[in-house]
Amino acid sequence: MNKQEKNQIIDALAVRLNENKNFYLADTSTLTGIKVNDFRRICFDKKVEMTVVKNTLLQKALEKTANAAQFEPIYGTLKGNTALLFGEQPSEPARVMKQFRATNSRPLLKAAFVEESVYIGDEQLDALSALKTKNELIGDIISLLQSPAKNVIGALQSGQNKLSGVIKTLSDRKE
Repeated sequence: MNKQEKNQIIDALAVRLNENKNFYLADTSTLTGIKVNDFRRICFDKKVEMTVVKNTLLQKALEKTANAAQFEPIYGTLKGNTALLFGEQPSEPARVMKQFRATNSRPLLKAAFVEESVYIGDEQLDALSALKTKNELIGDIISLLQSPAKNVIGALQSGQNKLSGVIKTLSDRKE
């Protein structure tokens, strides 16, 4: 690969990193070719894009982005095999990795950049996979907002029945 080809790859990676607010770096070493293909298939099914990258090219691409200062903690993780994962939802790559690791020892999470926060190390995988998507959060908020209204309506309806029962009882009573 000549210098011009490397520069094209760096530029393309920098554009992708600028466009995405979320990306994950995973260690896929010790996985056989068949296992890597199985992981790629799961990624494809869950709409997570996986690309294996050279660490030096990735670091140069990270340095070219608008958020270069935020990416500095990630540079220390760029050793060995590195797979770059992009997902529409911030937690989807973590969920895919966790699902695949139910039967395999890898991929390990090296680092993740999610919504302007950097996560380093495999111990962060559980926390990242538990992140809720935007739609899940909106649903939670709507249900929280609806709950008090439902309680008020229920109380008013049950009170109406009690009130009409009391009035009927009082009217039926002979004085």
